[in-house]
Amino acid sequence: MTPFNCSSEESDEIFFNMLSVIVGAIVIISYTSVGGFSAVATMDLIQSVIMTVALCIIVVFGIVQAGGMDAVLAHASSLPGFLSFGQTYNAASGQAEPYGLIRIVSMLAWGLGYFGMPHILVRFMAIRHEDELKISRRIASIWVVISMAVAVFIGIVGHAVSNVGRIPMLEGSATETVIVRLSDLLSSYGLLPAIVAGCILAGILAATMSTADSQLLAAASAFSENVLQDVFGVKLPPKQNMLAARLTVVVIAFIAIFLAADPNSNVFKIVSFAWAGFGATFGPAVLFALFWRRSNRQGVLAGLVAGGLMIFAWKFCVRPLGGIWDIYELMPAFIVNCIVLVVVSLATPAPDKSITDVFDKVRD
Repeated sequence: MTPFNCSSEESDEIFFNMLSVIVGAIVIISYTSVGGFSAVATMDLIQSVIMTVALCIIVVFGIVQAGGMDAVLAHASSLPGFLSFGQTYNAASGQAEPYGLIRIVSMLAWGLGYFGMPHILVRFMAIRHEDELKISRRIASIWVVISMAVAVFIGIVGHAVSNVGRIPMLEGSATETVIVRLSDLLSSYGLLPAIVAGCILAGILAATMSTADSQLLAAASAFSENVLQDVFGVKLPPKQNMLAARLTVVVIAFIAIFLAADPNSNVFKIVSFAWAGFGATFGPAVLFALFWRRSNRQGVLAGLVAGGLMIFAWKFCVRPLGGIWDIYELMPAFIVNCIVLVVVSLATPAPDKSITDVFDKVRD
C-alpha cells in the first residue's frame, strides 16, 4: 500500500513513523559521531537499564491483562504443538507442525553469527584488563539467556492478551509490535500509566539505538582505518580521518532510513539476513585467527569473499527450492568460508615469523 491509495489516518501514521525514524537517526548520528566509543558505551549502559525496567513492567502488565499467570500458561498449553518437543505452533494455520531437523539446524546456526558481530567483538577489545574477560563473558552469557527468555515470554503473554480481546490478534510483521500494543493499552488507564507506557516505548528505542550506534561506530572505524588506509593506502591526518569516519556514519544512517521507509518490511527477516552476512563472513576469520596458527591473509580474504557470495546464492537461489535445502543460509555459507579459508591458506605461503610469534605469545 502506498500513500496515494491509503486513508488519511494511514497517511498520517506513515508520516509520523517516518518522522520518528528521521529524528531517531539524527539523535544517534549526533552522539555517535561526536562522542565516539565513549559516548556509545555510556549510552549502552543507560539504555540497558531502561530496557530492563521496560521488560519487567510490560511482562507484569501483560500477565494481569491476560487474567493471571495461570491463564497465560493455560492458553499456551491449549495451542496445538505449543511448548512441546518435536512440534511447533503455526499461527497462520492455527495447527501444529513438525519441528524438523532442518529447522533445528537452522535455529542452532544462529549461534555462529556471534563470532562475526563487530559491534559485539569491539566490546571485548575495549576491556580494561584481560583478567576481566572471564567475568564479562559470564555476565554477557547470563544476560543473553535472561533477555531472550523474557522476549519469548512476552510473545506468549501477548498472544494470551490477544485471546481475551484486550489487543488485536497480530499477524505477519505486525507481531513485532506486541510491546507497542501492550504499551498503548497501558496508556489508556490514565496519566501515570501513560507516562509508564512512554518509558516502555523508550525501552524499545533504547534497544534499537544500542545496536544502531554500535554498528555505526564499527562501520565508521573499519572504513576510515582499514578500507581507506590499509586497502587503498590513503594516509589521512587525524582530523581528516575523524571526518571520514563521521561521514561514514551519516551515509550508513541514510541507507538505514531508506530501508526503514517500507511500512510492511519485516524487521526479523532483515536482521536475520544481516546476521547471516556478518556471521558467515567475519566469523570464520575471527575463529581461525585465534585458533589456527597456519591461517594467513590470502586464506582469510578468500574465505570472506566465498562466504559473502554463498549468503546471497543460498538465500535467493538454493533456499527457495524448499525441502532439505530450506536451511538458514548462515550454516552453508559458514562452512564454505571455513573450507575455502583452509584450502587457500595451505596453498599459499605460511604467515611471517613475526605473526606466528605473536600468535604463540598470545596462545601461551
